[in-house]
Amino acid sequence: MKRTVLYDTHLSLGAKFAPFAGWEMPIQYPAGPIEEHRLVRRSVGLFDTCHMGRIRMQGPGAFQLLDKLLTARLKDLPVGFSRYSLILREDGGVLDDLFVYRLGEEDWFIVVNASNVEKDLAWFQKWASEEGSVQVEDLSSRLGMIALQGPRAIELLSRIAQAENPSLIENVSRPNIGPVRARAFGSEDLFSAQSREDGQDGKAAQGSWTPPERFGWCWVWIGRDGGGRERNSVNPGLEGGDKGRQPREGMRESTGTGRPAREGPREGAKATPGVRCLVGRTGYTGEDGVEIFPPWEDTPAVWNTILAGAKEEGIEAGPAGLAARDSLRFEPGFALYGHELSEDVTPVEASLLWACDLEKSFVGRDAVEKRKTEGPKEKLATFVMEERAVPRAGYPVADETGRTVGRVVTGLYAPTVDAFAGNAFILTDLAGIGKTIYIVVRGALKKARVVKRPLYKPAYRT
Repeated sequence: MKRTVLYDTHLSLGAKFAPFAGWEMPIQYPAGPIEEHRLVRRSVGLFDTCHMGRIRMQGPGAFQLLDKLLTARLKDLPVGFSRYSLILREDGGVLDDLFVYRLGEEDWFIVVNASNVEKDLAWFQKWASEEGSVQVEDLSSRLGMIALQGPRAIELLSRIAQAENPSLIENVSRPNIGPVRARAFGSEDLFSAQSREDGQDGKAAQGSWTPPERFGWCWVWIGRDGGGRERNSVNPGLEGGDKGRQPREGMRESTGTGRPAREGPREGAKATPGVRCLVGRTGYTGEDGVEIFPPWEDTPAVWNTILAGAKEEGIEAGPAGLAARDSLRFEPGFALYGHELSEDVTPVEASLLWACDLEKSFVGRDAVEKRKTEGPKEKLATFVMEERAVPRAGYPVADETGRTVGRVVTGLYAPTVDAFAGNAFILTDLAGIGKTIYIVVRGALKKARVVKRPLYKPAYRT
């Protein structure tokens, strides 16, 4: 069982662990998943998402290849932004859903599900080998990943983040990432953002870091008022640096992680304002927030800086586990691979045609078009229990006669709407809003009603 670089941190916070996609992950903390869920809805929650896959695809022809493999429209995606997409088999079955970030014209960063990293890598490499000029690299063991989510997440990050300052990284090689839209970063070029200017109280001056638009990304330094460790922080894999670096003297192994953690500054290193991270304004909770990608060994420092910063600034924040993440993603209608999505499901059944640009050619397009024209036999529907019962994934769905008409793929308590609810694939004629269905719970038929999705729509989307 693998462990993330934050494993020791979770232990110190009293987390309970469970296996997930081959990883030993924190399921909940002492506050419990319901309180963690509510914390994210009202303020800020922090998630360890290091188990997810991080892949870079670059080189001449990278755009053309990705445009063929991904269902989303990529030709109008500017450098500095990201987009949700699917990858499909030739028969239209969903191999995975993912987020793709455009680092440059021919430079892409892809975040995939933990359970599909090896499968996705093999799929990308298979097609890239035919192109010859496209490089596919797994960065999962070199980059960490933290999700900072909630209505006050951007406010919190703004208190502890500094905009990129080229003078701090003048000796670091950088990729040619090209221009980005000025309104996203407040500057013509990603690396020309102004550094922070301290106010009289020693805190960051207002406007020192402008967060990107929704689905945008940028580079930031995360630290407290210049109090970061003295080191030349390079984000490995996303720009130049020693790709094959090994632990040096003065470095120790963090218990249970197998990853090096620095004990102190390097001799002769420059003072920096913290850890340099790629930050994307994305998430999986239905709230505003960001996903943060620091160097793997610096991830605990970033995590601790965020929690310490929240305490200093009087912003309610805390860690949240996978149980809360599941209920948080369910309420706004986000799919979870292995539940709402699988290789046996096409975007038509999963109600994800909006993520498919049918005006372009991509792997699986013809199969999707055919299924759309013919109409699916079953569709994904969201339901709310009308009788007291807890629905679980795998439970059968029946009509009033007891005839099996589908199966539950997600079932849980949804704290925001205070109801037991779930998603199920059911026969299309029973999937209409307001239809009555029955969940078979330990042999008994329990009444439920099909409702409009999503159950929760956050303020930033209105």
